[in-house]
Amino acid sequence: MRSLQARIVLTTMVLLFVVCAVVGVGAALSLRHYLTQQLDQEVIRTLGFVANPLGNGDGRRPPPPDAGGGFGGGDSPTSRIEIRSVDGRVVSAIALGGFRGVDQPIALADVDPVLAVTPSGSGDPSDEADRPRVETIDLPALASSYRLSARQADDGSVVYFGISTGRMDDTVGSLAIYETIIFGGGVLVAGVVAAFATRATLRPLHRVSATARRVSELPLERGEVQLEDRVPAADADPRTEVGQVGAAFNRMLEHVARSLAARQESETRVRQFVADASHELRTPLAAIRGYSELARRRMGAGGTGSDELPDEVGAMLERVGSQTERMTLLVEDLLLLARLDAGRPLAREPVDLARVVLDAVSDAHAASPEHHWALELPDDVDEEPAEITVIGDPERLHQVVANLLANARTHTPGGTNVVVELARAGDEVRLVVRDDGPGIAPDLLPHVLERFARGDAGRARTTGSTGLGLSIVSAVVTEHGGIVAVTSVPGDTRTTVVLPAAPVRAELALR
Repeated sequence: MRSLQARIVLTTMVLLFVVCAVVGVGAALSLRHYLTQQLDQEVIRTLGFVANPLGNGDGRRPPPPDAGGGFGGGDSPTSRIEIRSVDGRVVSAIALGGFRGVDQPIALADVDPVLAVTPSGSGDPSDEADRPRVETIDLPALASSYRLSARQADDGSVVYFGISTGRMDDTVGSLAIYETIIFGGGVLVAGVVAAFATRATLRPLHRVSATARRVSELPLERGEVQLEDRVPAADADPRTEVGQVGAAFNRMLEHVARSLAARQESETRVRQFVADASHELRTPLAAIRGYSELARRRMGAGGTGSDELPDEVGAMLERVGSQTERMTLLVEDLLLLARLDAGRPLAREPVDLARVVLDAVSDAHAASPEHHWALELPDDVDEEPAEITVIGDPERLHQVVANLLANARTHTPGGTNVVVELARAGDEVRLVVRDDGPGIAPDLLPHVLERFARGDAGRARTTGSTGLGLSIVSAVVTEHGGIVAVTSVPGDTRTTVVLPAAPVRAELALR
């Protein structure tokens, strides 16, 4: 019941149910009140006959033919009862048989509860102040309730006369059943009609929602985005509530489209600048590196006279060479990221990722023998791992593995265990690099794949990190259709790379 349509239909049905319930209860109560008044009139009128007989022959006058024949009484032989008491004791009790019926005696003990009714009025029904009171009394022995009134007779006895409420109760009960059936069916029909009507009314809102859903699925965070979706003009009429929402949504999309265009233009300029600057820096850096290397060679050759250089100059040249090499690597990384951002395609060919990982681990072991390196490959028999093939750029994939190992080597102390796992699971190839080093700071972990991300002193500039290694890994893996995930707690840091596995044909071609 979270949808607007369901809530509207449910609310409509609940309101109709409440209205029908109020109308039904009101009608039943009104009918019962009316029938009770009619029954009371019969009781009072008949009581005048039975309390003061005219004395013509048998000493009493029979009740009128319709006594209890209205909505009261019924077919029960005890639907109309006449009781007399003297000095608080029942002396006679009969069930009247009507104008042509035969009176039936009633056990005196069965009608003892009527003695609780106090006689009232002197017998003139037209006098409101002198009208006898009619009460409802329940006689379990007769299995019925009665509207009953009592009156003092001329002979000093108290006469009670009552008419059963059975027929009245049946009439009101039948009305309640009919109301339940009719009103229930009406509520159900109204619910169905409301469902169709609400669906038709909310159809424009569904179209607005569909447009918003399509826009939400666009990759707005990067790259050039063509935001062409708009709410149709028919659903953007400001004269309707839904149209106001559609028009406001279209205006918002226009603002977003302009913002995205401005962002894309700014990013394009930055990428172009980075690419141009990186490209232009490669030539002077190569020259600086070449001249410093030439100067070191001449000094190492043992030059004499003016060719001889002081030792401190040699150290300076060594420093210049190392910094030039570091800056060259930084420029190459920036140029690679700029090319990836520009969408330049990478090479696509079958690559034996197991061989790439094996070579990278060997290089890492040579570069940092103080670390403990381990390689886990499937079906590793006689140091000949099984081929795990992906489709991609072999040079860039090697750079991915090398960067992951360099990251583990750079940011962990000597003696750290670094384990590289490679396995194929279905249509995916999973590469995991884990170490038992100090881990990554929790505040840095969400941003570790971003460019120029740096940690605390343990992962700062003193380590020589440029902050581009993992960002290059993420960019290259994403370009290959894979994903990168990093988890870290002290003693267990894992970088997981998942790449699509190559089709079987590509693996056979590689072999």
